Amino acid sequence: MSETNGEGSAPLAASERETLREYEKDLRKAEKKVAGEIDPGARAMVVAVCVLLAMVSLVMPHAGVASGLDALTGTAKASQARISLPSEIFVYLVVIFGIGFSALALLTRRWVVAWIALCGCAVASVAGMLAIWTRNTIGVGGIEPPGGAGAGLILGWLVMIVLTFHWARVVWARSSYQLALEEERRSRAAAAEAFGVSLQRKPQPRTDTERDQPGQDDQGAPGPS
Repeated sequence: MSETNGEGSAPLAASERETLREYEKDLRKAEKKVAGEIDPGARAMVVAVCVLLAMVSLVMPHAGVASGLDALTGTAKASQARISLPSEIFVYLVVIFGIGFSALALLTRRWVVAWIALCGCAVASVAGMLAIWTRNTIGVGGIEPPGGAGAGLILGWLVMIVLTFHWARVVWARSSYQLALEEERRSRAAAAEAFGVSLQRKPQPRTDTERDQPGQDDQGAPGPS
């Protein structure tokens, strides 16, 4: 009976090590899945409101008689209001990143999409400032100065700034969580490795045959003659 137990102790240790390996694989899969997702929490409501305001800013006066949609499509009103290139770039960035990628990030909860929305909204914030600045320049060479920045342009610029702030907080919080999760995985892996080493160093019980051999003491040295 003891021989069977002695021989069965090694497979038992191997089974435990295999269980630890499976547990580590599951932990890696969970980490990879969670690392690619975001949880904006209460910020999701703020981002959703900002997306709605960005859409409203497109139908509001962008400059003069032209709205954001006129600047986006290049209508006759946009030509009449002398919409400049910075304004056109800003409106495109609002549509693509402020509305498109921001809404997509809320729906998919993907970290990569949120990162793209953050970068696009940050660029749009700079473009919006340039667009407002170009609307406030004076005329040169007898040319009538363009009309000032409309409510839609100013609202869209403020919305891009708010979106940049909130997406930055969401992305940064996810990065911090990833670091904490990786640290926990390393700690569990170290504990599992230490447990496996302790199992390997565990002394194996002697069988009845070895204990009954004459001329052998407990240390395995020859007994007195």
